[in-house]
Amino acid sequence: MRYPIDMSIRPEVSAHFDEASNTITYIVTDPATKHCAIIDSVMDMDYAAGRITHEAADKLIEEIETRGLTLDWIIETHVHADHLSAAPYIQGKLGGKIGVGEKIMVIQDTFGKVFNEGTEFQRDGSQFDALFKDGDTYQIGSMTAFAIYTPGHTPACMVHVIGNAAFAGDTLFMPDGGSARCDFPGGSAGELYDSIQKVLSLPDETRLYMCHDYGPNGRAIQWETTVADQKRDNIHVGGDKTREDFIKFRTERDAQLSMPKLIIPSLQVNMRAGEIPTDEDGNPVLKIPVNGL
Repeated sequence: MRYPIDMSIRPEVSAHFDEASNTITYIVTDPATKHCAIIDSVMDMDYAAGRITHEAADKLIEEIETRGLTLDWIIETHVHADHLSAAPYIQGKLGGKIGVGEKIMVIQDTFGKVFNEGTEFQRDGSQFDALFKDGDTYQIGSMTAFAIYTPGHTPACMVHVIGNAAFAGDTLFMPDGGSARCDFPGGSAGELYDSIQKVLSLPDETRLYMCHDYGPNGRAIQWETTVADQKRDNIHVGGDKTREDFIKFRTERDAQLSMPKLIIPSLQVNMRAGEIPTDEDGNPVLKIPVNGL
């Protein structure tokens, strides 16, 4: 597919690092109109206490209000398994539409069964305001953004490209971090390799922004790189590494990984566009499926 790349568009990017989940959330602003989008927001959770708060989201809201910005979109690059989305909380404060890839329906069907959700849980993506297909475009002020379908980590992953900036979700990490795991239900190392090649086909000077960073080998946390840097230096796919090399490495590596500590609450909340499920009395509640993951 030919994507509508326009490298003359240069959005302003403000990054917010969440230390608890190693997630980077972005405010992406059109300098011409002061309209913006939030990409991959975080809701704070003390899992041991079962307590949810909104410090991280409040910082985003404060910046947007202080800068006099208008929020058009709250984008989820995928259904995160390591943090909870703050999308509905932010939407309630600032407006904007919540968007995710259309394959959210695959996630909802898969994990609706894992968590034994009843028929009241809609598996059609209707909890979101927009479901993106490969190549779909949307507006942030005067900027045209588009989504690239990038499955492999999950079936619903998408990279969002806004002018000369691309927001990679978990498709790629920084060059010394490589790539994300592929062993969740619906994941595929081969698909992830193919998806990464789509991203690496963008212009070399494209700014790439990561969803996570873990500071490999003790380095400081980073989140911005370029397509050229990834093609040259990425430890999993850079240089002359083949698809077969990647599948072998990724499969062996994933077999050694433990589950993310917040995967159980994250999936239940994020497949609902950030809403917390409730019991029959309307109280917020989360389930723990035994031996279900």
